[in-house]
Amino acid sequence: MASKIQMPAPVCLIENKDRKLVVHQEALQALSGIHQPVVVVAIVGLYRTGKSYLMNKLAGKNSGFPLGSTVQANTKGIWMWCVPYPGRPNQTLVLLDTEGLGDVEKGDAQNDSWIFALAVLLSSTLVYNSMGTIDQHAMDQLHYVTELTERIKSKSSPEGNPEELEDSAEYVRFFPMFIWALRDFTLQLELNGQPCTEDEYLENALKLKKGLSREDQLFNLPRECIRFFFPTRKCFIFERPTTRKNLHRLEDMEERELDPDFVQQALQFCRHVYKTSKPKTIPGGHVVTGRLLANLVETYVDTIRSGGVPCMENAVLALAQIENSAAVLEATGRYVELMDQKLKLPTETLQDLLGIHAQCEDEALKVFMARAFKDEKQQFQVELMQTLNQKKEAYCQKNEQESSAHCRALLTRLSEELEDRINKAFYSRPGGYQDYFDDLKAIAVKYHGESGKGVMADVVLQQFFKDKEDVGRAILQSDEALTEKEKEAEDARARAEAAEQEREIQRQKQAELEEKLEDQKRSHEANIQHLKEKMERDSEQLLEEQNRVMEAKLREQQTLLQAGFQKHADQLNEQIGCLKQQCEKIKKRRWYSPFLDVASLILPGFVGSALRRL
Repeated sequence: MASKIQMPAPVCLIENKDRKLVVHQEALQALSGIHQPVVVVAIVGLYRTGKSYLMNKLAGKNSGFPLGSTVQANTKGIWMWCVPYPGRPNQTLVLLDTEGLGDVEKGDAQNDSWIFALAVLLSSTLVYNSMGTIDQHAMDQLHYVTELTERIKSKSSPEGNPEELEDSAEYVRFFPMFIWALRDFTLQLELNGQPCTEDEYLENALKLKKGLSREDQLFNLPRECIRFFFPTRKCFIFERPTTRKNLHRLEDMEERELDPDFVQQALQFCRHVYKTSKPKTIPGGHVVTGRLLANLVETYVDTIRSGGVPCMENAVLALAQIENSAAVLEATGRYVELMDQKLKLPTETLQDLLGIHAQCEDEALKVFMARAFKDEKQQFQVELMQTLNQKKEAYCQKNEQESSAHCRALLTRLSEELEDRINKAFYSRPGGYQDYFDDLKAIAVKYHGESGKGVMADVVLQQFFKDKEDVGRAILQSDEALTEKEKEAEDARARAEAAEQEREIQRQKQAELEEKLEDQKRSHEANIQHLKEKMERDSEQLLEEQNRVMEAKLREQQTLLQAGFQKHADQLNEQIGCLKQQCEKIKKRRWYSPFLDVASLILPGFVGSALRRL
C-alpha cells in the first residue's frame, strides 16, 4: 500500500529534555500515517563525528539534519526523517539521527545508554559512526554494546542468567544489521603487510584474545557482543571530506569542492544501505509499518520513563493487542464499505444478498489477515466472524424491511379500486362475492407480474389476503345469490387456501434458514482457509528467521573454530541445537487444531440465533 510521504525536513521524535526522554506526538502522528513497511536506518556515535552528514546523504539531501560547527552536540534526543525509499515505491525509508554520545555538557551516561538501546530496538540497519581507527580506545567508547542485555530484554521471563551471552540468539532475531563507519581514516588498509578490505579490517579488529585474565575478558567483551549480537556487519572508511576550517560549511559545499575519495566513499555507503537494508521486523518475521513503529516508540519510551527495561516479547504482545483490535475494525469497515457499494436493496432473493456478503466477507478477511499477527488463540478472528455475522443479519433485516415497504406500497396502489368498491358497498349485492374474489385474484396476478419486490413478496401478499379475510367473509355471508351450503363450501375453500399459503411461507422460511446455515458453513470454511494460508505464511517467515539466526551462529562457530577458540565454539552448540529443534517443531506444527475447537463452539451459537429469529 503506497503512502504519500510529505516530510520536507527532519522532526524530533524523542526529545532528551532535562535528562528525561519525551516522545513528540506530532512526529508520532506523521509516523502513524505511514501504512507501508518501513526500513529504519539509525546512526549512533560520539558527538561531533559527522553522523548527520551521512544521514542527509541517505535522504538525498545536502542539508536537513543539523550538522553544527562547534563541539557542542547539536542533536538532542532522536530526530526522524521519513523519505521515499529509492527504488522501492512500496516501502518508506525512516532515518533516525541520534544525539552525540559522550557529550561533556550533558554528562549523563545513562541517557546515552538508553539512546543507544532505542536506536538498536527501532532500527533495521544500525550505523555506528566513529573517528579514526578501530583500536582499543574505539572499543572502549563502544561500551554501550556491552550494556545491551541490561537495557533490552528479549523475553519477559528469561531462563538462566540474563547477563550471559547464551541468550544472544534471541537478540539476533530483532537486532539490526550493523555498519561501522570510520571517519577521517588516514591509515593504509593493510594486515600483516598485505592489502585488505574494510570488512577484513573490521573482522581483524574483532578477533578475541586467548586467555582468562581480567584484562583478556575486558578486551574480549565488547568484541564478543558485536560478534554475537550483530552477525551481519559491514565496515566503511571515509577520508576527511574537506579541510578542518571548511567543516563548518560542509552542508553548503558542492560535491566538486569535497575530497573526491570522500564523495565516492559516501556514494558507496549510500548504495550499500539502499541495497541491503531490509524492512523492520519483530520476532516471528512480522513486517513493521510506520503505524507499528509509532506504537513501538511509545511503548519503549514509556517503559524507560517508568524505570523499566524494554522487553521485546512484552512489546510485541502489547502491539498485537492494539493491531489485532484495529484489524477487526478495519476489516469490518471494509466489509460495510463494500456491502454499501454492491448491495442494492431489496434483493430479489436471499441468495443474492448472501452471494454479495460472501464476496465482501472474503475481502474483509484479507484485510484482517494482512494486519493481524500473533492472534494465536484466534480470539480476534472469532470476534471478526461474529461481527460480520451480526452485520450480515442487519443487512438481511434491512433487506426484509425494504422489501416489505415496497410490497405494501405496491399493493396499496394495485388495490385502490378494490378499496374504493368496498367503501361504496359495491360488493354488497347478489353475486358480489364472486366479483370480490375475482378482483382479489386480478390484484394478485398484477402483483406477481411486478418485478423488484424482494424477499418479502409472498409474506406481504399473504398478509394482504389475511387482512381481507373478515371483509371477504362478510361479503360472502351477505351474498343472497349463494345458498348456505355454497357459502360454507366457499368459506372452507378460502380457509384451506389461506392455510396452504401459510404452509408455503413456512417452507420459504425453512429454506431461508437452510440457506443461512449453508452460508455459515461456507463462512467457516473460508475462515479456516484464510487462517491456514496465514499460518503457512507465518511459519515460512518464522522458519526463515530461525534459519537466518542458525546460519549466523554456524558462521560464528566456524570462525571461532578456525581461530582456535574451541571452548567458545562449544558454547554455541546448545544454541544451535535448540534452534534446530525449534525448526522441526515449526515444520511439524498442525495449523488447524486450535482454530477448529474455537470454530466448533462458535457455529452452534450462529445456528441458535438463526432459529430464534424464526
